[in-house]
Amino acid sequence: MSSDTAKEAGSATAASSKKAATNANAAASTAYAIVEASGQQFWLQPNRYYDLDRLTAEIGDSVLLDQVLLIHDGSAASLGQPYVAGAKVTLKVMEHRRGPKVIVYKMRPKKKTRRKNGHRQDLTRVMVESIALGSKSFS
Repeated sequence: MSSDTAKEAGSATAASSKKAATNANAAASTAYAIVEASGQQFWLQPNRYYDLDRLTAEIGDSVLLDQVLLIHDGSAASLGQPYVAGAKVTLKVMEHRRGPKVIVYKMRPKKKTRRKNGHRQDLTRVMVESIALGSKSFS
């Protein structure tokens, strides 16, 4: 009986150390920031790309956002009032593109009045390079 409990205890400590390592990796990858850009709020995570309204930047340029509302580093959050002091998000412009077509259809019943319009929004695809709070960087 004692050898079985020793094996179970050994496997339990191996499992707990594996779980702790997984949690450490998850904490590093769960860093995020909520920023204000182009009149909207975006939840940004490092090494992911997002589509923002068209920015006046060339492809390959870096864009710095300093209107950061919240930063979460995996363990603690910093909330701004309204912005977090010293927080910056660096974006790299990947491409300029257009969004999906949206059909706008207006009809007045019983009047035989119909109007159909289409719209495609101009977008800029950006990659989040780093999220930084002061000198500490999460990426």
